[in-house]
Amino acid sequence: MMRNLMAALLALLTAACAGGPGAGMPSLFQSKGEQALAAGLRQYELGDYATAQKSLQGALEAGLGPKDHVNARKHLAFIHCASGRQAQCREEFRMALQVDPQLELAPEEAGHPGWGPVFRSVKSARR
Repeated sequence: MMRNLMAALLALLTAACAGGPGAGMPSLFQSKGEQALAAGLRQYELGDYATAQKSLQGALEAGLGPKDHVNARKHLAFIHCASGRQAQCREEFRMALQVDPQLELAPEEAGHPGWGPVFRSVKSARR
């Protein structure tokens, strides 16, 4: 009986962790903020920017570690820049850089004509 219980528990934990964060059902080990971040990033990738913005903001409000906080702020900046909201875009980049002053965008992000120049401007103003 104990052996069956342990096997069932192991199977449940394996299923919950399969695929990593944001894949399938939420991990048993993800915080509410991490779950909202994963949802927001999926929505962003699908082009549902209004919903992604709400999820990412909710993730920040629920609480995130520094790396996830910066990722949420960066994607919020992308959404604002893509929507023509330059002031909000700059502010999100500024807040991301407060958490991680060494933040760099990936080459494909840095080369984007909408937010690449904004990011470089905000980062250079910090020096």
